[in-house]
Amino acid sequence: MIDKKQQKNIIVISGPSGVGKDTLMEIIEKRNPEKIHIAITATTRKPRSNERNGINHFFVNKVKFNQMINNDELIEWATVYENFYGVPKFEITNNLEKNNKVLIRVDVQGAKRLKEILNHSVFIFISPESKKDLKNRLTLRHENSAIDIENRLMQSEKEISEADWFDFIVVNYPNQVEKAVLELSNIIGLN
Repeated sequence: MIDKKQQKNIIVISGPSGVGKDTLMEIIEKRNPEKIHIAITATTRKPRSNERNGINHFFVNKVKFNQMINNDELIEWATVYENFYGVPKFEITNNLEKNNKVLIRVDVQGAKRLKEILNHSVFIFISPESKKDLKNRLTLRHENSAIDIENRLMQSEKEISEADWFDFIVVNYPNQVEKAVLELSNIIGLN
């Protein structure tokens, strides 16, 4: 499958919902388009207002997602907040062949599964400064109900408590995105 040397070019990024994973990854990719590829994950959830199919995710229905599972097209998949998410194998292998570093965004349970499969990859946890900071981020999204926000905050506590097995923890402080981008870039080996 993916050898040890190639796995070192796979960066698995995880953290609570709303912590800023997408923002950080997009900035790094924009600054290093010839070196970085963000793996596009497949999901059954509805797109957010700012998301496009094939750019942010592959938005598919549950029938198509199950076909992907049955055809062994996903390196990892999970159910998160009642939706399926998975990482298509071709998103990783095609980009490793181009000598790109591949960033994979997954939740903590997905990261644990990837650790079993890609144990020579780099695993980074993005943490909020505080629960209050995370609640503010989720509220500013205007895409989540109050119940959704509370559920995500409860889940975030569990995820943060499990962060110690990651290779690196990067705190994404409010209004200091550049600091987190620099730290991530250093870990990935871009500086």
